[in-house]
Amino acid sequence: MASDQELVRTTACAIVDKLNSGEVTPLDLLEVLEKRIAEVDGEVNALPTLCFDRARAHARTLMKKPLGERGLLAGMPVPIKDLTDVEGVLTTQGSTIYKDRVPAHSDLLVERLENNGGLIYAKSNTPEFGAGANTFNGVFGATRNPWDLSRSAAGSSGGAAAALATGTAWLAHGSDMGGSLRNPASFCGIVGMRPSIGRVAHTPVAKIDRNLGVQGPMGRNVEDVALLLDAMSGEHPADPLSLPALPASFLSAARSGRKPKRVAYSPDLGITPVDPEVAAITRKAAARFAEAGVIVEEAHPDLREAHECFHVLRAFDFAISKAALLRTKREQLKPEVIWNIEEGVKLTVERLERAEAQRVAMTARTLEFFKTYDLLLAPATIVAPFPVENRYVAECAGKKFDNYIEWLAIVYAITLVCCPALSLPCGFTASGLPVGVQMVAAPRGEAQLLAGAKVLEDILGVRGTTPIDPRAAR
Repeated sequence: MASDQELVRTTACAIVDKLNSGEVTPLDLLEVLEKRIAEVDGEVNALPTLCFDRARAHARTLMKKPLGERGLLAGMPVPIKDLTDVEGVLTTQGSTIYKDRVPAHSDLLVERLENNGGLIYAKSNTPEFGAGANTFNGVFGATRNPWDLSRSAAGSSGGAAAALATGTAWLAHGSDMGGSLRNPASFCGIVGMRPSIGRVAHTPVAKIDRNLGVQGPMGRNVEDVALLLDAMSGEHPADPLSLPALPASFLSAARSGRKPKRVAYSPDLGITPVDPEVAAITRKAAARFAEAGVIVEEAHPDLREAHECFHVLRAFDFAISKAALLRTKREQLKPEVIWNIEEGVKLTVERLERAEAQRVAMTARTLEFFKTYDLLLAPATIVAPFPVENRYVAECAGKKFDNYIEWLAIVYAITLVCCPALSLPCGFTASGLPVGVQMVAAPRGEAQLLAGAKVLEDILGVRGTTPIDPRAAR
């Protein structure tokens, strides 16, 4: 068997090959991860809740099956974001209200991963209720960026991204409403993908057809993300919005070599300030598509209503899912969550009507845009990783924001128009901090997105820059 360090650096796809050949066992991998977590996670705080006994019990059951018949993941360990229930494992949602909560049942997403040979060994850290793109909470504290421990890992899937970047995970689960798969991927130098609505089935909570938030995969490279998306995908009767699995795998799409013919790049989607260095790095990365014969032009769909629309629809989501907590546990909620719920509670039907109409109009314009362009590229975040003690980005390029979510417009605009999107590592700032380029396809265009992302990943040559050991503040 390869050394622990070699295994930590190995891609998830290669690990699954080793599992299927018998070169390593699921128990071997759990031992490697337990050692690696002991070595590095104390500094980053990515995986505050561990459940190795549960994972080993599942591994032993899985190993009773013949090699090659253990599911797509074949015994691959996967951490689950602490917003999602895992049977018998502490699941806090980053809230002191739930600091002792142990669910009796797993989310159906977790059941699907386990049925596909995934082993759940940890819960990854998240902000309180996933609110705010900086991972800190009153239960476990802050997750730090392994590239510079004084910096934020972003959020809300910050623990998952930091675990991937430090080699305490080969694959990781996350979720995304306002960029929560894409922001931390950008900050931590890994790949995070928001799939289309319904691509990944999950247990409905609070509302059957909530669709701003989706579940999705994270990995260190495009192929690994495609592998995990395959293991997550498929319809389930308990999630009425869920889509059936496609005939061809997402991994085969990523490996297809299919190039887009024409892509658009926008430094700001026409709606937000962007740090000039981040804009320059992402523009340079997008331009390199031309090396594959791809036409690259500067353009974006008309998304001018995104701020108002997202503010209203996000507030409504918080009201329907958290208003009861505001009434009974207000003193245990962070100020940003209180603000979001209160904004939702005071909404009128007229404002909801307007926001839904805006979303329909922006989505229609975006679909028209994708008749000309195969992919849209833009920065995944408008700034490089910021100091971890800052609760959020309050201003950028001289523009002060009105609230704690406005700095996320470049990702939440894409949420609103129902498109799959991912953050691909594309370079580093002068101070050595990662920057991700956001890549977007038309709704349900995950296969085309993954294929194009793999082409650009190969051109950029950034694959293999993680995992790293945590680095002290510069």
